[in-house]
Amino acid sequence: MLDIKFIIENPQFVKESLAKKGFASENVDNLISTYLEMNKLKTSSQALAEEKNKLSNSIKTATADERPAIIAKSKEIGEEFKKQQEQLSKIEADFELQMLKMPNYPSSDCPVGEDESGNVIIRKVGTPRTFDFTPRDHVELMELNDWAEMERIAKVSGSRTYAIKNDLAKLELAIHMMVLDKLREHGFTVITVPSLSKEKPLYGQGYLPFSRDEIYYMPADDIYLSGTAELILNSLHADELLQENQLPILYAGFSPCFRREAGAAGKDTRGLVRVHQFMKTEQFVICKNDIAESEKWHQKLLAISEEVLQDLELPYQVLDICTGDMGAPKYRQYDLEAWVPSQNCYRETHSCSNITDWQARRTNLRYRDNAEGKVRYAHTLNNTGIATPRALVPFIENHQNADGTVNIPTKLQPYLGGKTKIGK
Repeated sequence: MLDIKFIIENPQFVKESLAKKGFASENVDNLISTYLEMNKLKTSSQALAEEKNKLSNSIKTATADERPAIIAKSKEIGEEFKKQQEQLSKIEADFELQMLKMPNYPSSDCPVGEDESGNVIIRKVGTPRTFDFTPRDHVELMELNDWAEMERIAKVSGSRTYAIKNDLAKLELAIHMMVLDKLREHGFTVITVPSLSKEKPLYGQGYLPFSRDEIYYMPADDIYLSGTAELILNSLHADELLQENQLPILYAGFSPCFRREAGAAGKDTRGLVRVHQFMKTEQFVICKNDIAESEKWHQKLLAISEEVLQDLELPYQVLDICTGDMGAPKYRQYDLEAWVPSQNCYRETHSCSNITDWQARRTNLRYRDNAEGKVRYAHTLNNTGIATPRALVPFIENHQNADGTVNIPTKLQPYLGGKTKIGK
C-alpha cells in the first residue's frame, strides 16, 4: 500500500498515476475523505473518554446532592462514546480496505499504455531458427518421444493439467537445478517453500483484494494454494524489524505453484503453455528503501534471467511493460519472452518487477537504517528464475532435430549426465 501522508500531500500525482494503470481517480478523494472522517471521530471519541474520566474522578469529592447529576451525565457520555466507537470501528475497516485497494504508482520511466499493446520492446537477443525440415510443435514432439500422458492425466486431474515423463521429466528438473545453482552463485539463499498460505499473506503480496478469482481456496482448512513462491517469501519476514546491515536478503525460492487461470478460457490451452499447476524457481529480493538501490537490483534480476535464457540457447526479447499492463503492485516491470517456432511469436518466460515499499507496508516489514537510526519500510523485488513446464515449450521446439530428438545446450549437459541430446 501507499503512505496515506504521501497520498494527502500529492493527491493529483496519485490520481494521475492511478489513471495510467486504469484505476478510477475518484478513489483518491474517497480515501482522503474517509481518512479525515476517521481522524475526526478518533479526536471526538478521545475527548469523550477524557470527559468521562474527569466526571468519574469528580464523584469522589462531590456532595450527595451533586452525585446523581454527575452519574447521569457520565452515563450519557458513555453511551455516546460507545456509539462513536462502533462508528469508528466501521470506518477504520472501510479505510483499511480502501488502502489495500490503492495500487502502487508507476515509475515515470514506464511507457504509458492501456494494455499489452502499449508494451515496448527494449531488445531482441538471438535469431529465431530457420529449419531445413518441417518442425514439430511441442505436443507432437512429446507424443513422438513418449514424453507425456496428456490425455490420461486429463481423465484423472481435469483439463490444463500435465504429466511428463522419461527424458522430458529429467529435463524439467535439470533446468531448475541449473537455475538454482546459478542463483546460488549470485549470492541467493536457496529455499524450498510450501504452496499453502493463510489469507493475510495474499493481501501482503497484493493478490488480494485484486485477483481473488485466480486463487485456489480450500474452505474446510481456510487455506489457499500459492501461485508463486513470492507470496510466501514476501511474508517470511512480516512484522520484523531488521537492521540495515542484514540487507539485501536474496532468496531463490522453489515450489509447486497453482493458478486457476479463470480469465483464460479457450486461450493457449494446448499442451504445456497454460496449466493449473507448475513448478517455479523464483528470485526474491528485500533491500533498503532507496530507489537507486532497488532499481540496481531490478537490473540485476533481469540480467540473471537473460543469462538463463542464453544458457538455454533460446532467442528472446525483453519488454518494458506499460502502465496499463503491469498490475497493481508494480512500480516497474520487464518481461522476457522466448521464441516459440510453432506459434511464430515470442511467449513470456519471465516477469521481473520492482515493487518498492508497497508490499513491505502491507506486511509491516521494516529495518533500521545506519545513518539516522530511522525505521523504514524495505523495498521488495521479484523475478522468475524459471517456470516449467512453460519454458519447456520453446526449449524443445527450438532445439529439435528432423528425427524428433532434441539437442541439449552445453551449459545444461552436466545436469543430464553429459547427454548432448534426448529422444528417440
